Amino acid sequence: MPEMYALKSEEQSQQLQLVEREDIEDEEDLFEAIDKLISHGINAGDVKKLQDAGIYTCNGLMMQTKKNLTGIKGLSEAKVDKICEAAEKIVVELKRQQSLKHLENFGEQYIAGSGKTQLAHTLCVSTQLPTSMRGGNGKVAYIDTEGTFRPDRIVPIAERFGMDAAAVLDNIIYARAYTYEHQYNLLLGLAAKMAEEPFRLLIVDSVIALFRVDFSGRGELAERQQKLAQMLSRLMKIAEEFNIAIYLTNQVIADPAGGVFVTDPKKPAGGHVLAHASTIRLMFRKGKGEQRICKVFDAPNLPEAEAISFGVCFWLKSNIHPSIL
Repeated sequence: MPEMYALKSEEQSQQLQLVEREDIEDEEDLFEAIDKLISHGINAGDVKKLQDAGIYTCNGLMMQTKKNLTGIKGLSEAKVDKICEAAEKIVVELKRQQSLKHLENFGEQYIAGSGKTQLAHTLCVSTQLPTSMRGGNGKVAYIDTEGTFRPDRIVPIAERFGMDAAAVLDNIIYARAYTYEHQYNLLLGLAAKMAEEPFRLLIVDSVIALFRVDFSGRGELAERQQKLAQMLSRLMKIAEEFNIAIYLTNQVIADPAGGVFVTDPKKPAGGHVLAHASTIRLMFRKGKGEQRICKVFDAPNLPEAEAISFGVCFWLKSNIHPSIL
């Protein structure tokens, strides 16, 4: 079953970053070679087939869909399931040893965003506030499909609310998803953790990204929407079962039917499947300078209108619709 890992504080992450830079030549500290599968009961011949297909690390294996792996000659579905299970155990153990990968520098390319991931970071902190301060007084689970989560952004947000940053980070359970199958399996593992600990919020950023990568063209659209519906159904059951809020971020796509007279010919990705699964849908867009505009796109108790304007700091990414179940 997939596992998640708790985040470390900014100071700890920086210390790990320095160690990694000093030992950068020791690549075994950064990833596990595919050969390690042999020690976990995988046949050496099957490992050789993976290498011939261009897969040389367990990390790289986790980024492949089962459909791609079963397409390798000589690998049956049963073999692929066993290989993926072994690789996942290896990668999880490696993540525990490394904590988080070193933090990236923030460049100007991140300034062009709408604020959806910034809001996700803020929710990671505000959810942990006591109920007397309109918080959830609980933990947060964060599934990251685009690699946009940054622990160092949590620190100033926590300080703004007068909270201990290290304690806040310890209460965020984080996992990086690489395929739509991996994303779904993480939900299964997360349910076990929620049965043991007081979670109040689950964030998936973004819910659609991996589906758009793993399924291409109109020929696979029906299958993609079916798998997406299964994912959303699982999310709603988790929300009901554990009484938690779920925050999803979505992407936008060009709308060819918008016509030349439409000022903003973009629409949320995911179609009606994602639209019907969301209770409240918010659209963020850039305003003047660092200002962002939040529009109520769809809600059962609110009219469609631009309701909120807010400012953001230095780190944002891409024009995206956030949706809240």
